Amino acid sequence: MDFPGSPRRAAACQGFFAQYTHHHLVVFLLTFFSYALLHASRKAFSNVKVSISNQWTPSDLNTSVYIVDPNSTWNENTLFPDHESATIFLGLLDTIFLFAYAVGLFISGIIGDRLNMRYVLTFGMCSSAVTMFVFGTVTEWLHFYNKILYCVLWVVNGLLQSTGWPCVVAVMGNWFGKSGRGVVFGLWSACASVGNILGAFLASSVLQYGYEYAFLVTASVQFAGGLIIFFGLVTTPKELGLPDAGEEDSESAEQEEEANRPLISEETEGDSESSYSIQAPETDSETKAIGFIQACCLPGVLLYSLAYACLKLVNYSFFFWLPFYLSINFHWKEAEADQLSIWYDIGGIIGGTIQGFISDIMKKRSPVLAISLLLAVGSLFGYSRSPNNKPINAVLMAITGFFIGGPSNMISSAISADLGRQEMVRGSSEALATVTGIVDGTGSVGAALGQVLVSVIQGGLGWMWVFYFFILMTILTILFIIPLIVREVRPSWRNRRMSRLAG
Repeated sequence: MDFPGSPRRAAACQGFFAQYTHHHLVVFLLTFFSYALLHASRKAFSNVKVSISNQWTPSDLNTSVYIVDPNSTWNENTLFPDHESATIFLGLLDTIFLFAYAVGLFISGIIGDRLNMRYVLTFGMCSSAVTMFVFGTVTEWLHFYNKILYCVLWVVNGLLQSTGWPCVVAVMGNWFGKSGRGVVFGLWSACASVGNILGAFLASSVLQYGYEYAFLVTASVQFAGGLIIFFGLVTTPKELGLPDAGEEDSESAEQEEEANRPLISEETEGDSESSYSIQAPETDSETKAIGFIQACCLPGVLLYSLAYACLKLVNYSFFFWLPFYLSINFHWKEAEADQLSIWYDIGGIIGGTIQGFISDIMKKRSPVLAISLLLAVGSLFGYSRSPNNKPINAVLMAITGFFIGGPSNMISSAISADLGRQEMVRGSSEALATVTGIVDGTGSVGAALGQVLVSVIQGGLGWMWVFYFFILMTILTILFIIPLIVREVRPSWRNRRMSRLAG
């Protein structure tokens, strides 16, 4: 056993940092901010919904301080007769976006494994920025309001935004090996939360001039980010003549004992490596992308995908509904509710980092997830009974984000990278984006269904039953993870038992 401060532990820490170069830092920052910008544009849309609703409804109904033009009058271009109809349509756009995003993730993962991910990511970011510009800025400048056009543009935006996550996770997986992946990806997965905060800041800073400028600013920044990715991102160390992270993982895996291997790369004793290889044995010199069905059949992919569908439903429901819940339930001002909701993202950032670090020390992911999710059940129950007190609400919200957002970040980043780098695909390193697309795509389907279910439950039964629904989804997530826990912990139990018998 290594104790804190021991020479062996100190040497391990030095080795952990020594394996990274300035190239790793550049890749970390570029992929981090590229996805943060994609998320910022989504959050900007959520933050200007009140202004959009005001513009789409008769001016004599608008009492918000965010009215775009106080002198504007209702004309033939107004889409809806009242705010309730406009709000329903905005919720429909959220659902449309998520379904398109989910479908796009399955496709983008396959494309990312077959084309240069730098080109795919650049195309997605720049094209999505143009779509956002047309959706929110051009239509407002031309005073052209059309429901079908909005729906089509938002479907296209969902498909284009889906190119982001599989590509950035795959690039990170190419550069960062299994050793330390939990803490590295834990820090890196904060990109979505940072994007939420950035999007809220960009939108609020120009909203006084009109909601179209919120779309203009976020789209411009995202387009510029796409150009930086095109000229600056190196997708794999091999482009610089450095060893790929997958090769380092393979070498270290051969040297480790079975008990110390992560769950997702362990196999039954006695089985030969060739019997589990998806690719032909003599394809080391030719990298080949695996198929969609083959990726789904990899150990752990389907179970983690189903678990993530339940968990992302809860996580994204907080993303879409938390400010609305705070405004309606506690009668707080919309701006105050937006600012307070940031604490959920802060909790998720801290949770993902700490839980990733713990999973690296344990060399096991699923037990850490299960413990966090069990505590999440209690935090959800506690937050549902939060008093009308902002400091207390913020603390409970951060705790909930820690236990919900943390595991969500781990599954979508570190665990997806583990799944795409396990031994069964050692002959095909081009599996990362496909696996990530499957996991996140399935999660996005659950999130899309969740937006419909949350609105139905809230309208018929109230907010308390919405939280009961979140608790149920969290318990289902744990149930899907249980087989993975058993598979991951079983070798350790077997080794301990054999050690006792040998002693």
